[in-house]
Amino acid sequence: MFLGYNTNGLAHHELFDAVQLVADLGYRGIALTIDHGVLSPRAAATADQLEQLRRTLRAAGLRSVIETGARFLLDPRRKHEPTLVSPRIEDRRRRIEFYRHAIRCAQRLESRCVSIWSGAVREEAADADLFARLIEGLEEVLNDAARQGVAIALEPEPGMFIDSQRRFAELVARFPCESLLLTLDVGHLHCQGETPIGEQVRRWKSRLVNVHLDDSVAGRHEHLLFGGGQIEFAPLVDALAEIGYSDGLYVELSRHSHIAPDAARAAFDFLDPLIRRHGHHDA
Repeated sequence: MFLGYNTNGLAHHELFDAVQLVADLGYRGIALTIDHGVLSPRAAATADQLEQLRRTLRAAGLRSVIETGARFLLDPRRKHEPTLVSPRIEDRRRRIEFYRHAIRCAQRLESRCVSIWSGAVREEAADADLFARLIEGLEEVLNDAARQGVAIALEPEPGMFIDSQRRFAELVARFPCESLLLTLDVGHLHCQGETPIGEQVRRWKSRLVNVHLDDSVAGRHEHLLFGGGQIEFAPLVDALAEIGYSDGLYVELSRHSHIAPDAARAAFDFLDPLIRRHGHHDA
């Protein structure tokens, strides 16, 4: 396993400055949140930026994942909209086309996965209908990803339809597709009481390909600096080592861009000794 950093915590940095900063601090991976200025599907220069980024990541020795949680990329007025559970089919199509763009980016960059989520429920609807919409969209996304050799990992997110590991388990029961993998955010687990976190790691080891790291307190969905919450990270790292996890642990401090260089440095200094105990940082 190795440490990475998410560009959503570097929102005030130019993309290539952000990549260089992450590499200089000692991280070995970067989570690229597609957004305005970062591989945007709305930008005419995306193909050129993608090729330059491919070369830059390779030169810096950084592995990557693609994240799709930008707040206002697809709709300037509605955060995180539209989604795979939006009521209008044309809105769901917009989300699917965005995921197809993310898959193309991941294929070109040889990224480990594209991380997605279900979306929030904005209207009264039965669970059966919402699952049907979600599964229909997932089938198309997974098929497109398979054709391009890209993995898809769904992240349970508080406030969304698939908001927890319990709901993810329900999705897997209804849609037992082995190619649907998992992004696990440890802060989400802690704030919602899905603990011990190590047990979740062991339970989902066959699907786990992407881990988000942030500190958290019970009952509050807020990404905190390390040491500012209640999570014990040593048992988490021990559990990941136990299952042989070899992918990235990506720091996600999306509300700390105003202090990004200090936040990224402090996160690395906090987490790196825990990783090195298992001899995994440069794995």
